[in-house]
Amino acid sequence: MARGGIVTLQQLITLGITISLVMLVFSLGLKAATGDLLYLLKRPGKLIRSIAAMNIVMLIFAVGVALTLPLAIEIKIALVALAVSPVPPILPGKQTKAGGTQSYALSLLVVASIAAIALVPISIEIVGHIFQAEFHMPMARVLPPVLVTVIVPLVLGVFFRRLLPTTAERIAHPISLFATILLVVLALPVVITSGMTFWMQIGNGVVLFLVLFTAVGIVVGHMLGGPEPDDRSVLALATGTRHPGVAIAIASLNFADNKAVIVLMLWHLVIGAIVSVPYVRWRKAQHAKASLVEANARTHTGGK
Repeated sequence: MARGGIVTLQQLITLGITISLVMLVFSLGLKAATGDLLYLLKRPGKLIRSIAAMNIVMLIFAVGVALTLPLAIEIKIALVALAVSPVPPILPGKQTKAGGTQSYALSLLVVASIAAIALVPISIEIVGHIFQAEFHMPMARVLPPVLVTVIVPLVLGVFFRRLLPTTAERIAHPISLFATILLVVLALPVVITSGMTFWMQIGNGVVLFLVLFTAVGIVVGHMLGGPEPDDRSVLALATGTRHPGVAIAIASLNFADNKAVIVLMLWHLVIGAIVSVPYVRWRKAQHAKASLVEANARTHTGGK
């Protein structure tokens, strides 16, 4: 709330974006079962590989780049904040379109979000020691964006599906479509108006880092995704993309007045989406090819 109780346009846009993310995750829950959310807990090896790819390898990469490039300290912490943030709520739909399994995508969304509550504060403290600066992120500041934009709407969606499965099936797509349109309508003006501020960062390597972050994340996730190609698709996209809400919360707590940090977080989603397009198309083609081979094999064996 702004001074004098007046709500600013920026606060309204932020609230609208949050509502759209909540609706997107709720629509995911309407299509999910309880077993989907518990998928990774029954597969500890896959769980460990997932956390290692997202929160260890990428953190090492971000810290290495931040130590190498001559960046302002607030930009460095923003880059590191991306590396320790969980999966964005909009990602599971993209993962399944790339051929990934819904159970893995949804379970990773939940597990990574819950893990972030503990991992983010620890990681930020470690990074603070590395850069010899006072960086902090208490659990109490990580919990709200994780609960509001991931855990609560997803659980409510799953619960609604158990009570009214037919209704859930019918309303899931319209809610998802409306939320996506709302997100684009609200975020696009912010991205466009912040373009000049962001592109001023080209000279110091920020744009190159964001491109590399997604590209390296896709490679790391694909390699650590395990023997199943569909699992590789899920972890590759999850490792190369991050939850902007948590990253912004980290940056805002340490650099409350620096708008460039917030702009960087938003542009990460744009650049990440562009960089991941070739991988998504390749995986869709590979998944379709594998499905065709499997269908032909069933036909030749009489459907057995």
